[in-house]
Amino acid sequence: MILPKAIFPLAASLLFSGLFAAPALASDPPEVVVSIKPVHSLVAAIMQGVGTPDLIVDGAASPHTYALKPSNARALEGAKVVFWVGPGMEAFLEKPLSALGSNALVVELDKAPGIAKLKFRQGGAFEADDDGDEPAADAGDSQDHDDGHGQFDTHLWLDPHNAKAMTAEITTTLVAADPANALTYEANQKALDDKLDALDTEIASTVAPVKNKPFIVFHDAYQYFERRYGVHVAGSITVSPESIPGAERVAEIHGKVADLGATCVFAEPQFEPKLVNVVIEGTSAKSGVLDPEAATLPQGPDLYFDLMRNIANSLKTCLS
Repeated sequence: MILPKAIFPLAASLLFSGLFAAPALASDPPEVVVSIKPVHSLVAAIMQGVGTPDLIVDGAASPHTYALKPSNARALEGAKVVFWVGPGMEAFLEKPLSALGSNALVVELDKAPGIAKLKFRQGGAFEADDDGDEPAADAGDSQDHDDGHGQFDTHLWLDPHNAKAMTAEITTTLVAADPANALTYEANQKALDDKLDALDTEIASTVAPVKNKPFIVFHDAYQYFERRYGVHVAGSITVSPESIPGAERVAEIHGKVADLGATCVFAEPQFEPKLVNVVIEGTSAKSGVLDPEAATLPQGPDLYFDLMRNIANSLKTCLS
């Protein structure tokens, strides 16, 4: 059958519209930037199958001492969504986010519903009045002791219940910013929550044999892990790694190690370990390494689980 000439323009129009209309229906995910590795891991897990978030504090760098790079500034300028813990953790980001991230939705995860917060401890040796033997707060019960800027411990992710509160806020944000991929984000959150519950049970089992043995950490970053799992952190060499402790504080910790018979003193990979050697000198304590900010781990959705397992296994190995 021979088609009338008038049909050809119509057929050609339909053909070309079919060829070129499909890409217009595709939805590109928003540009997402995340401050630090543990949070990036959670965001990356929620975004699996959709896209990959950018990370600011990469490699072995620490948010406590980080200086923003030009590449970071460019990423912030192009971002549609930025996730960070908050100014108490990533102080270096506070001004850049105001200046560079004005077009982005900036999400401060320390304000996520359900997050449990704990006050900073001030002393090098933690005494009973610090409530060190209390059980961990439930993630649904917010213990928000923040009386102002930087008044609470911001290593929130070291309790998987806080990680679950973060993932809920991350998912809500991404669904609102990118509704075309909402089903994927929500399915990923459900799978991630199940994995976090299983991890919580696993960590509790790993540290159970050594939970009553006292140990000293380099800086006071482990309250959330301590409260969740009942391990006995007897003190820290320094409250904040930006501050080098004086001779009096080091002597105090050295005495604490000797008095308690602390089995281990833990360094961290980003910071000078010489102080740890001074603290354990002349005692029977061993040294180990804990990595609360995942300095030694490659970024990605599995990092959070590796971070938590590494802490638990390091405690068990050194304290056994």
